Amino acid sequence: MRRTVLVTGTGGAGRSTVAAATALAAAREGRRAVLVGPEPLPEALHAVDGLRHVRLDVARTFRSAALDLQSRGRAALDFLGATALEEDELTEPPGAAAFTLLHTLRALHDAVGTPSAEGAGGDGDVLVADLPPVGEALAQLALPEQLARYLHRLLPPQRQAARALRPVLAQLAGVPAPADRLYETAARWQDALAGTREVLAAPGTSVQLVVGAEAGMPAVVAEARAGLALHGVPLDAVTVNRMLPAASPDPFLAALGGGQREAVGELRTVLGPVPLRELPWSPRAPRTPQELAALGVPAPAPAPAPRPVPRVEDRRDTEGELVWRLPLPGAVRERLDLVRRGDEVIVTIGPYRRALPLDGALTRCAVAGARLADGELAVRFRPDPALWPRER
Repeated sequence: MRRTVLVTGTGGAGRSTVAAATALAAAREGRRAVLVGPEPLPEALHAVDGLRHVRLDVARTFRSAALDLQSRGRAALDFLGATALEEDELTEPPGAAAFTLLHTLRALHDAVGTPSAEGAGGDGDVLVADLPPVGEALAQLALPEQLARYLHRLLPPQRQAARALRPVLAQLAGVPAPADRLYETAARWQDALAGTREVLAAPGTSVQLVVGAEAGMPAVVAEARAGLALHGVPLDAVTVNRMLPAASPDPFLAALGGGQREAVGELRTVLGPVPLRELPWSPRAPRTPQELAALGVPAPAPAPAPRPVPRVEDRRDTEGELVWRLPLPGAVRERLDLVRRGDEVIVTIGPYRRALPLDGALTRCAVAGARLADGELAVRFRPDPALWPRER
């Protein structure tokens, strides 16, 4: 199985170090590993066989995309009398880093298994991505699905009907008809977004969290785990970095170490079967292959944890209801919000939100109740007699 491991976590916890150690461990197993992220690769790692580094270049990616878009719209710009922008005057706007990350992930994922001079090459390849902190990372990973939803709502795919009605609409004052080019552009965007969503939904894609051992950390991890499950991304492991020694003659350090171990004990209870790793505190970040290997970070398993996806339980024969179940390990009732809107259920967990489409049968039902228990959201639906087919 082709593996894509997305490494995120809390700010300053050592995500880049763990991402590099993960890619190195895969390369040492004889797998071709690609490490992608915003940080430069330590010089000593460039000579490791099977390890390739791709540094995110936000400015270059934005300029390339902007010039391509400008080229496609040249006719419209000329008609409006607009002056084209030159490459050296383009500056990336806020948010360009998210698009750069998604574009790079898709390009690298498409190259996995395709032999090339740069060293792609087979089902054993591992792509390790060093992502920003978990809140920002989840927002970036959710972006393709959100944009695809917006496009579908704003520019529905019935463009043939729009074309057929254009002569009629043109005779009605104030009723604009969308141009073919608008739909063609939307179709290109839909294709690009679909390709990126395929990467994030691929069977071999998973997330690893890297956190510091401070007070409040278990609650942050629990909510992040619930946010990942909401977006259907499995959590492989949690790494707690910069752990102090268990015993110290210094009372201050001993108290800090004791607090760390209390937090880790609470986290073990929160995570259940999810693997938890502890890495020791170090006066400086590991830079050499030997230092990174000494951390003991393993290579990604051949297959990630099961992907959390919604399912429907049919209880019509016994209770007259259908139950929509969504795994949300780590979610708490106080931070959960649920709204039915048309053919979608909008679920919010703290800062994380997702609009989930309902199964065809559920769209003909009314919500009868909801319950969060044992890490699962269960929403009960009762068939609407006005919409449900009559039994003969």
